[in-house]
Amino acid sequence: MAAVKSMNKLYGVCVHAARRTAGLKASRLLQHRAFRVGAVQRQQPFDSSLEKPQFPGASAEFVDHLEFIQPNVISGIPVYRVMDRQGNIIDPSQDPQLSKEQVLNFYQKMTLLNTMDRILYESQRQGRISFYMTNYGEEGTHIGSAAALDPEDIVFGQYREAGVLMYRGFPLDMFMAQCYANADDLGKGRQMPVHYGSKDLNFVTISSPLATQIPQAAGAAYALKRENMNRAVICYFGEGAASEGDAHAGFNFSATLECPIIFFCRNNGYAISTPTNEQYRGDGIAARGPGYGMLSIRVDGNDVFAVYNATKEARRRAVAENQPFLIEAMTYRIGHHSTSDDSSAYRSVDEVNYWDKQDHPISRLRHYMTARNWWSEDDEKSWRKQSRKTVMVAFEKAEKRLKPNIELMFTDVYQEMTPNLNKQRDAMWRHMKQYKEHYPFELFDKEPISQ
Repeated sequence: MAAVKSMNKLYGVCVHAARRTAGLKASRLLQHRAFRVGAVQRQQPFDSSLEKPQFPGASAEFVDHLEFIQPNVISGIPVYRVMDRQGNIIDPSQDPQLSKEQVLNFYQKMTLLNTMDRILYESQRQGRISFYMTNYGEEGTHIGSAAALDPEDIVFGQYREAGVLMYRGFPLDMFMAQCYANADDLGKGRQMPVHYGSKDLNFVTISSPLATQIPQAAGAAYALKRENMNRAVICYFGEGAASEGDAHAGFNFSATLECPIIFFCRNNGYAISTPTNEQYRGDGIAARGPGYGMLSIRVDGNDVFAVYNATKEARRRAVAENQPFLIEAMTYRIGHHSTSDDSSAYRSVDEVNYWDKQDHPISRLRHYMTARNWWSEDDEKSWRKQSRKTVMVAFEKAEKRLKPNIELMFTDVYQEMTPNLNKQRDAMWRHMKQYKEHYPFELFDKEPISQ
């Protein structure tokens, strides 16, 4: 009790001192959400006469029989959906009541992403780019979640969230420039393909190491909370990445620091060649949320409306209540993991065909639109032709652009070039001039670099 009183007294003194600070600083401080002192303030007074556990690390009752908790003590977490596979609304109260324009935008973004994937995948197979990862079958998770966010919310992606960036307005020219690593690439040609990023669109650049974005996203969310920004963070990852230690750190930090963040898991059935039955033994990823103290939900990731509703509500509450949410979107990766993978080695063609033909997020949304006379076969043919032409124009433009200036290999690390970097740059130029017949200098941009 003495410790509790001391903490309360100290807290009161700090608040009193802050309120006496003059001017703008004081008014801003008072606008901030009150931070809880923590478990010490909420802990109940200790009473040794009660025959109940007093351990500070758990809330439970004593039992007098030996029993281990079974992993299936709770039946499978249900999958929330709004539409059935034919695009029919199951419960009208769950219909997000989006306008025709909004739904058409959803559909066009999903199909444009699909078209871009097909063209860039084929370009890699032809040796035009070095690497690519498609988003086939997961378009609903991208567009449904992106539409539910505020443009100022910060996005941490893994590597299969191109649709989120597309929905936010990232142009096709920039997608192509990044994959071709040309002079227009925002990353200046320093990253491998599909590692997109946009500061203007609050989309943190993709990094190759798996799950590193999860604790980073938790830290960003904590910073937003401290600044009282009324913004949230969304962090995407796959069920395979959830096995990384970074996932534990990110979940636990977010829960204990009470951060406004949405952890969005795309459970697409396979982590490269590892199926879910070899990835975990529990009830998926959503089941882990309660263990960390997070509100969790499992949704049908092939139902764009279900994804939209769940993300919108999670975002609203994350900002209003300063707490993390975990969304597990159940979907299926129709394409290979990447152009370095051949999925026929570990799954059947029939399995893939089922998801492609019977339960695809694009066809489900098209059924919904067709039933309302919002989309026709003529509309489909016209849009497919138009979208392919648009992608091809950006594709051809990117292919003709020069590569970034060679000098950019040494910039953006320090404000001023250090002696060792200058030495390395000079050595590089000497080497390249000596063997210039092996280096196609004409393919590289020569525009002066502003320091």
